[in-house]
Amino acid sequence: MKIAIAGGTGQAGAQAALAAGERGHEVIVLARSEGIDLVSGSGAAAALDGVDAVIDASGVRPGDDPVAFHEAVVRSLAGAKPPRIVVLSIVNCDRAGDYPLYRGKLAQERAVEGSGVPFTIARTTQFHEFAAQVWRRGARGPLHFSPRMRTRPVAVREVGARLVDLAEAAPVGRAADLGGPCEESLVEMVRGYARASGAGRLVIPINLGGAFGRAQRDGSLLPEPDALRGTETFAEWLVRVAAAAGRRGAGGEDRGRSDEPR
Repeated sequence: MKIAIAGGTGQAGAQAALAAGERGHEVIVLARSEGIDLVSGSGAAAALDGVDAVIDASGVRPGDDPVAFHEAVVRSLAGAKPPRIVVLSIVNCDRAGDYPLYRGKLAQERAVEGSGVPFTIARTTQFHEFAAQVWRRGARGPLHFSPRMRTRPVAVREVGARLVDLAEAAPVGRAADLGGPCEESLVEMVRGYARASGAGRLVIPINLGGAFGRAQRDGSLLPEPDALRGTETFAEWLVRVAAAAGRRGAGGEDRGRSDEPR
């Protein structure tokens, strides 16, 4: 198959590209770095010529409006009339109030539903790497703040493989959700990441306000019991983080990816 991946240089997209290549598929990466602007549509039609499936794992950049961004990307992808589109979305993005990222993912889903192109929507939970993202973004001087959240994080490489599975199959509309094997506390995840990475500074829990903050804390953003479950636990991921930190501390080269987390 010839599979095009929007956001193929990002975290989930890169894992999907890796999985597709390992299965013998021809992979076309759709990214600005490849001369393709999916917001304006520049270069999209030529890049999508003859593809068998498209995976939309695109992600917003700082300053982007998530709704406008995802709607524009879907228009560019659907305008080339591919046989099918697989959209990566977030579990229960329709239960998060007006939080911009989730609002953008819901707009993306609605755009592909109305595109006229056969589609599959693949909702997943947060990736293990979410802990690293919160650690970095929550820094305030010597302190780090983390929202209280119930989550069931999943390995991003399992997400990539799932996206390719769905691209290989017939469109199903809304696919079964995918979450990780265990429920975790985001605060404890961030603390675990700080210890494993060698940072080890204080992490202070906070409650975010509004509907999104309540949804984080009350379990509204957890997948349903019948959702698919990944296999790698967050604790197993931390072992790899600690090993990478050890290589850096020993003066060795860390060859692991350092993608911007979801």
